[in-house]
Amino acid sequence: MVYTKKTDIRALSLSQLQEHFTSINEPAYRAKQVYQWLWEKAARSFAEMSNLSKDLRKKLDEHFAINVVEVNNAQVSSDRTIKSAFRLYDGNIVEGVLIPMEERMTACVSSQVGCSLTCKFCATGYMDRKRNLNADEIYDQVVLIDQQAKQNYNAPLTNIVYMGMGEPLLNYANVMKSIDRITAPDGLNMASKRITVSTAGIAKMIKKLGDDNVKFNLALSLHAANDKKRNEIMPISEHNSLSALAEALKYYFSKTKNPVTYEYIVFNHFNDEIQDAIELAKFCKHVPCKVNLIEYNPIQFADFINAEGDKIDAFANYLKSQGVNTNIRRSRGKDIDAACGQLAVKEQA
Repeated sequence: MVYTKKTDIRALSLSQLQEHFTSINEPAYRAKQVYQWLWEKAARSFAEMSNLSKDLRKKLDEHFAINVVEVNNAQVSSDRTIKSAFRLYDGNIVEGVLIPMEERMTACVSSQVGCSLTCKFCATGYMDRKRNLNADEIYDQVVLIDQQAKQNYNAPLTNIVYMGMGEPLLNYANVMKSIDRITAPDGLNMASKRITVSTAGIAKMIKKLGDDNVKFNLALSLHAANDKKRNEIMPISEHNSLSALAEALKYYFSKTKNPVTYEYIVFNHFNDEIQDAIELAKFCKHVPCKVNLIEYNPIQFADFINAEGDKIDAFANYLKSQGVNTNIRRSRGKDIDAACGQLAVKEQA
């Protein structure tokens, strides 16, 4: 097998690495050693691979690259949330967030540079999508945020949410590979149930999650349970109508038996009335689920306002009266634009 100079080594599977070592007359077991350095130990250079000879490390460095992600800068919120601008190997920037709480440490990671979608309330939706992130770039965000958790709060990551920049299901292969490496025993060995992938609602890809019988959690950004309102703020496409999403979610649940989380930002005078709650409660009957009511986090591009507290409480109380498991989520990191919907790169490195 011939590779061009400086191929991203983490794009290769273990079997491809074994094939490479055999082709250069090195024992195949070297591949497992390198794979362990790359994915278990998160090596950032070949020089770190101390159980390989200097000559072999030099050969690897001549042919392959480890396209490491670096923290370009980090901001700490008054509530201890840490937002990082991560610089990718090609100079692009994405943002990720560490959300520290008493009972958990959560990493919020990005899956695309920018976003393909144009949700009106989300700062990332006002950016162009430049490219998908590779699996190793998503993995590196997790590693770096885990380091921040340990260094700043003396605790490891407990949870990962794919709720940063981008639509994860429009970068399906790389997202799935990143989760494989994060959860694998020869990777970071984190539990699948500690991972949540959030989608704006790509029906055919939700069905694919079902076909792949995924073990991680699925969250759907709903924000309105009637098509007219939802299309006003989330112009995804007619292929992702509420009826199409309901069908996809039923299929997903039939395959995985995993309940779904609906994320619902409560906007003032838009989707905060009891009628809206009635529509949401009806949608919740399709599959076992819970609802997270989220306060709106203002961005400079949009004029939305967070609903009044009594409106949110009444909304939640109605859902609970209908047997819907409902939580009101308070935002973290608003003062550094790290809260839900606020991630956007204002300038490049």
